[in-house]
Amino acid sequence: MDFNTAEEMLALCKKENKPISEIMRLREIIYGEDDAQTVDARMRKSLGIMRNSVHKPLNEIVRSMGGMIGGEAAKLEKRRAEGKSICGNVLTKALIYSQAVLEMNASMGVIVAAPTAGSAGVVPSVLFALEEEFDLSEDELVKGLFTAGAIGCLLMKNASVSGAEAGCQAEIGSAAAMAAAAAVEMMGGTPEQCLDAAAITIGNMLGLVCDPIAGLVEMPCQSRNAAGASNALTSAEMALAGIKSAVPFSEMSDAMYRVGKGLPAELRETALGGCAATPTGCEYKCKIFGGCK
Repeated sequence: MDFNTAEEMLALCKKENKPISEIMRLREIIYGEDDAQTVDARMRKSLGIMRNSVHKPLNEIVRSMGGMIGGEAAKLEKRRAEGKSICGNVLTKALIYSQAVLEMNASMGVIVAAPTAGSAGVVPSVLFALEEEFDLSEDELVKGLFTAGAIGCLLMKNASVSGAEAGCQAEIGSAAAMAAAAAVEMMGGTPEQCLDAAAITIGNMLGLVCDPIAGLVEMPCQSRNAAGASNALTSAEMALAGIKSAVPFSEMSDAMYRVGKGLPAELRETALGGCAATPTGCEYKCKIFGGCK
């Protein structure tokens, strides 16, 4: 049940007549040397942590360690509750939840890195927004997590999920691709459509730099999680409609990696370029860490 490429994974789906989620689940059982009950319990534990991270910041507003974020999710929720949202239920909830997880992370709360702490808001925000809007079961969300994990596995094997190695496209972009594929399977799509959604997502975020202000996973990381969630839902909708990615997933992930390696060091999590190097970004750094004249 192991696979190294998207093509190998699709071949397994066809051979076994199973969705991506079940192929990934069986891979974990066989190669992780755990029984099915243990693997399922581990995934449900991750889902529980994710659920807490999207909801807790709405009721207990906390400031981040750097003081740049805190309370954004609650502001969005207030606007939604007042009926003022312009984005519709699914997208608005995804935006709210993506902000909440980054607030939880930046205040030293417990989150699930999916695939990283800086991109941890994308996958859960999409999963729980869809759960609430379409009355999905926990079993369906767990399947979504397995599918997201399969895409993350492919990207780690063939590209990168590290901002320091390949820019924010490798963090938020990978998380969004994972979420897009999960959304497609949860909404009844095929394995091929899952990969189309993931490929479209990566293409939409190709070239995104990693430039955390003051070197902290706060801004622009938080707002980019919202962008990633939006991108994931957009790509999933396109794939479910039968729109295919112009470039296959394997080629798109390879392109993402090559673009990332081509980015200068200033744009790969060093906080020396982009937003971090703006006058305001530098002011934040001085305010937080001091030592500036």
